[in-house]
Amino acid sequence: MSESQSGASYAAAGVDIEAGDRAVELMKEWVKKTQRPEVLGGLGGFAGLFDASALKRYERPLLASATDGVGTKVDIARRLGVYDTIGHDLVAMVMDDIVVCGAEPLFMTDYICVGKVHPERVAAIVKGIAEGCVLAGCALVGGETAEHPGLLGEDDFDVAGAGTGVVEADRLLGADRIRTGDAVIAMASSGLHSNGYSLVRHVLLDRAGLALEAEVAELGRTLGEELLEPTKIYSLDCLALLRITEVHAFSHITGGGLAANLARVIPDHLHATVDRATWTPGAIFDLVGRTGSVERLELEKTLNMGVGMMAIVPQESAEVALATLADRGVDAWVAGEITERGEKATGAELVGTYSV
Repeated sequence: MSESQSGASYAAAGVDIEAGDRAVELMKEWVKKTQRPEVLGGLGGFAGLFDASALKRYERPLLASATDGVGTKVDIARRLGVYDTIGHDLVAMVMDDIVVCGAEPLFMTDYICVGKVHPERVAAIVKGIAEGCVLAGCALVGGETAEHPGLLGEDDFDVAGAGTGVVEADRLLGADRIRTGDAVIAMASSGLHSNGYSLVRHVLLDRAGLALEAEVAELGRTLGEELLEPTKIYSLDCLALLRITEVHAFSHITGGGLAANLARVIPDHLHATVDRATWTPGAIFDLVGRTGSVERLELEKTLNMGVGMMAIVPQESAEVALATLADRGVDAWVAGEITERGEKATGAELVGTYSV
């Protein structure tokens, strides 16, 4: 009997409720690994619950929130059929924004939109998100998986997330704390992170026709492995710095590049100068620039160029900060300083030539 004879159904329209239920069951074990003592209830409720009485220890708690996605990096995961790393990227993009103001990440929710629910695939995405939450020190308290047949192809998907953190009001970081002479510390990125993939895909895949499965000598692995390298999560490293030494500000280097993101935390009367000669960008940045004949300034306003997070600290705190980060396995260095702003200064600039 045809659908027209038997009547329409949700399943006939392309939505599989049973597959969605199966996906929830598969992801539960991963979500449990993220739980903090303040989380109440388990996965499956209409809302995630977090015990706010835990904030009583704060004199004046400020809640910090952020939301983000991972952009067209999801296309690389889809093409390769690798779904358990993209969640790291999502957590990093959300929680590393939250820690910039000095806030401790508390909890996160996610939104996964798919053309068709493949339970194991959705569970793999959530596994990556849960692992990222553990690395950020936050709980995954809930989320939503939406099936959009007709709008997305069967293998298409996208992810987004929102997070909340807390900071004591008198410990809030930002431009008002920065002083002339402060040191600018750069923390190495793990690669491209999750920004600029529209440019990267256009240059390497569309124009150059490189295969994701191809070994690339200068990368030391396949192109796909390089492009799927998870975004470094700095949340707990930044919080460690705050416990051990004085920090005036952080800057998360995402879309817009290093100079533009650093300028966002610099007060109007000061200027950050970052010396390119203090580091060597990873091979992937040169590959994109050389293959696409992309000018250096275009690369720098699109990609992180090897720096994922920056800390601005008093000059006398720089040595302790570097030692703390080294102990935590974070490659970091003094990349610049804060000076008075001149008439033509823009807040932050890169000078010199990259080390080779």
